Amino acid sequence: MPIEILMPALSPTMEEGTLAKWLVKEGDTVSSGDLLAEIETDKATMEFEAVDEGVIGKIMVEEGSEGVKVNTVIAVLLEEGESADDIGSAKAAPKDAAPKETASADTSDAQSPASDKTEAAAAPPAPKDGDGKRIFASPLARRIAADKGVDLAGVFGSGPHGRIVKADVEGLAASDSPKAEASKSTAEAPKAAMASGLSASAVAKMYEGRDYEEVKLDGMRKTIAARLTEAKQTVPHFYLRRDIQLDELLSFRGTLNKQLEARGIKLSVNDFIIKACAIALQQVPDANAVWAGDRILKLTPSDVAVAVAIEGGLFTPVLQDAHHKSLSALSAEMKDLAARARDRKLAPHEYQGGSFAISNLGMFGIDNFDAVINPPHGAILAVGAGVKKPVVGKDGELAVATVMSVTLSVDHRVIDGALGAELLNAIKDNLENPMSMLA
Repeated sequence: MPIEILMPALSPTMEEGTLAKWLVKEGDTVSSGDLLAEIETDKATMEFEAVDEGVIGKIMVEEGSEGVKVNTVIAVLLEEGESADDIGSAKAAPKDAAPKETASADTSDAQSPASDKTEAAAAPPAPKDGDGKRIFASPLARRIAADKGVDLAGVFGSGPHGRIVKADVEGLAASDSPKAEASKSTAEAPKAAMASGLSASAVAKMYEGRDYEEVKLDGMRKTIAARLTEAKQTVPHFYLRRDIQLDELLSFRGTLNKQLEARGIKLSVNDFIIKACAIALQQVPDANAVWAGDRILKLTPSDVAVAVAIEGGLFTPVLQDAHHKSLSALSAEMKDLAARARDRKLAPHEYQGGSFAISNLGMFGIDNFDAVINPPHGAILAVGAGVKKPVVGKDGELAVATVMSVTLSVDHRVIDGALGAELLNAIKDNLENPMSMLA
């Protein structure tokens, strides 16, 4: 029987992707491990390998196709002795189709009595949400919802890929639906409208008669927009600011770079900032934490993410166990991650995770700024440029020093004010006493 090749989930959160390029064509013979295609996720382009051997009988999704749902049939592989006639009437699932179901996909419906299954056969058609997108629900769940008058648009699906199953609607009543809630409180409607913003057509109408270029959003831009909107709407940010004197660090860095020159190593100020933050998370372990919905996860290692600007967006590759690594090791790893980030060659595990992030715009001449927290991180450090400024020394004398302004954006659900201040003070002490970071 022909083998269906499905759109793979190349990361835990991937729901759809772009089939960027086929590396095979119909009629090609492939073996397990052969490269079949290049798949673009929201942030990376990854190669997809064959797991079976056979002949590519039919390509169902053309290269360049965007928004291809995970588990959509993208090609059909013929085994020995099979021909194109065996493919039959197989068709690629439409882009808004639900993921292919397996025998274990919906156990609650599979275990339903025969009479329930008969009723499910006459279930209402798949409903759509306010944007006209299909709501994925099993036939039995649709039938139960219709009988109870429940609006599926507001029901959370516990099945595969968010599919609504029988258990999700059994305990609901019509009053639980968003429509009923809206009638209870009309004040909620304006809030929802404000959260979603103006529609594309409404904005375009405002600029009728004006010249403009429409820039289509790629997967990365859509993800950035969604995550930053989520962060600013749901994360209670507060901000802590400090000035850090860098003269001792710059002198120490110069000495180290001279000693490391023969090994081809050149440390940047950013390498010291990464190390200082990693050590500070160990010094203030309660701040080494992330928000997990209904709880806080306190991490043991210092896994520090660093924002890297690329064309059209940014990555935040994560340096794991940064507190254990030497400055030279951190420098080499950061250079490698940044280079592969700009080529969009990072694997998902290299930019997911971490509890803390660093965003450094000092090299662009920015004195100070406030960074947006990257959920589920507990905090992010915004780093400005080192600038010569007059300072008052410990002896009361006026002097000139290189001063770097930093702002710590903190998730108040994870880190309270005093704890955030303790973390920022630890970062400052580490940077102003760089020798201590080698102890």
